[in-house]
Amino acid sequence: MKESVLKKDFKQADVQRLRNLMTGKQGERTTAGIGYSKQQEFHNEGDIWEEDGRSWTIKNGIKQNITKLDKAKKLVVMPLFCPCCSNLMKHKYDKLFYIQYSRCFDCQIEFETELRKMGLWEAYETNIINTDLDCLIKDYSTWIDEAINGSNESFITEAGDVEKWVGSTKKKLLESKEETIKYLQTLKR
Repeated sequence: MKESVLKKDFKQADVQRLRNLMTGKQGERTTAGIGYSKQQEFHNEGDIWEEDGRSWTIKNGIKQNITKLDKAKKLVVMPLFCPCCSNLMKHKYDKLFYIQYSRCFDCQIEFETELRKMGLWEAYETNIINTDLDCLIKDYSTWIDEAINGSNESFITEAGDVEKWVGSTKKKLLESKEETIKYLQTLKR
């Protein structure tokens, strides 16, 4: 029988590593380090802290960066199950209805059916229409104000032509703005 000879010598760190593995101390160090070491901070699930100019948290055991868009992401990401009825959200309209009403298509249909049974549908519909018109008026007003008061006096049209808006054009825009807002106000119920 041939005797096997180990051609490699073990270093003291290798021997210590094997000892640690055998005794169940897998995380123990085998060598002493020198130099600067940053003090390690330990955080628990849900903690929020600032590091390197960024906000961090731990979710499901994973360190994650907190961004400005996290709230927007939460609104758009559709859950697997409806928060109202706990049914699987698989209908083709569920995503649209979840974004707008925070419930599935079926729950929204049931909600609207109950409103009709109770005789409150007209008030609900009027509220939705008036709210939409108020938002449209606000957005239109902001857009016109930015166009009038903006530092840029020239605009590029859809055809690619450069137009300069000065003096009388701004007056016409103000008049048009007032007329349009009055018209939109008349559409309210």
